[in-house]
Amino acid sequence: MLWIIILTLLTGYLIGCIHGSNAAKLLSGVNLKEAGHGNAGASNATLTLGWKYGALVAFIDIGKGILAIVLLRLILANFTSYNAGEVSILLYMMGAAVIIGHNFPIHMKFQGGKGTASLIGIFIALNWKFGLIALLVFVLASLITNYLIIGVFMLYILFGAAALLIEPTLGPFLIAITLFSIAFILHVENINRLRLGTEPKVTSAFKKKK
Repeated sequence: MLWIIILTLLTGYLIGCIHGSNAAKLLSGVNLKEAGHGNAGASNATLTLGWKYGALVAFIDIGKGILAIVLLRLILANFTSYNAGEVSILLYMMGAAVIIGHNFPIHMKFQGGKGTASLIGIFIALNWKFGLIALLVFVLASLITNYLIIGVFMLYILFGAAALLIEPTLGPFLIAITLFSIAFILHVENINRLRLGTEPKVTSAFKKKK
């Protein structure tokens, strides 16, 4: 099992390194690492360049999360020796590796995004019903509060809850908690801006002309 764990983590990391922000840079000429809050993710693309670029970056980053989980499912279908618990842990490992690759990509000096869009894709691919419910909650929480960070934390809470309630072992839940911890650390700056009242509001993204 060790070899497939290593292969899963490596593949997931490399897939995670595929960044939607690169597509935004190609089309707009703006390097998101040098604009806005310096985050190479869909949220900064939306707040800096407008919702169209944000949607493009989100589409790519969500898509790579879905791709990684679907790919691993297809591979594991050929290995009947793994039980449900082992398959579940491998899938969550793949998801975690994608988010780590997105957050700390080797080609961007380990300074990427914050993994929210990728988590959405991973969540939908793992369990599409709970994933879509979580996506809806994420959108509603962000719109109602007017702060994306609130929706982000709601998304991670639901991801952890789903892992605890649905999966056959505690392994996926522990992975979910780890990812939440990483997300919290990466969003400390957002939390401080929220406390000071300087965190950009969701509605500001729709005022962009591009």
